[in-house]
Amino acid sequence: MTNDPTLETFRQEVRNFLHTQLPEPLRQSVLQHRRLGKQDFLDWLAILNRRGWAAPGWPVAYGGTGWSVMQRHIFDEENALAGAPEVPPFGVRMIAPVLMKFGTDRQRARYLPRILSGEDWWCQGYSEPGAGSDLASLKTRAEVQGDHFVVTGQKTWTTYGQYANKMFCLVRTDPAAQKQRGISFLLIDMDSPGVTVRPIQTLDGDHEINEVFLDEVKVPLTNLVGELNQGWTCAKYLLSHERTGAARVGRAKR
Repeated sequence: MTNDPTLETFRQEVRNFLHTQLPEPLRQSVLQHRRLGKQDFLDWLAILNRRGWAAPGWPVAYGGTGWSVMQRHIFDEENALAGAPEVPPFGVRMIAPVLMKFGTDRQRARYLPRILSGEDWWCQGYSEPGAGSDLASLKTRAEVQGDHFVVTGQKTWTTYGQYANKMFCLVRTDPAAQKQRGISFLLIDMDSPGVTVRPIQTLDGDHEINEVFLDEVKVPLTNLVGELNQGWTCAKYLLSHERTGAARVGRAKR
């Protein structure tokens, strides 16, 4: 609890919302640690979006709440205590901040509303076999051919890749440059010819993570985020948002 009466009023507002709007079967699934499906996440996102609370960290101008850091912490904490599912993080917490900072007006206008509505489910094309902790060693390459990049390579540990229709992806566009300087940040449609998703079965026998193979996948030049060969800057900015969200402070308290 805080000593700020305004924040305590806000906390009570969040609690009341969760008490009336969080479906009981969904709450029980979360509290009993059952694996949620895609529709479970989308149903909760839709409920939050109707209230205007789907993107607590976004500015109001983009459809967010404009909340303070303390309000966002309270919201996270109360959601976790109530047994609410997480909002899919790859759209709201990862690619969205990158688009707001480095994207074009066209990219922001197209993708941000579709993240809030759930029309686009994003996955993360960062790690590769041999490029995990040393991410800058990635070998997936993208060559410019006319008005497209042609992308070939492999990504791994791609969480919820089986649900995704979009992937933000790090690719090597200048093999001769110092490894961090030859990387670009692309947006890839998962239904493009040449994209193959294969499941990785985890120790519990479930399917949450995947390998993604990219075989001469055509990506429009307009899907480049930021400057060519400067994708490492976008990648680091995204990771700062990913790691903060991955802390899951509210869930740890529960």
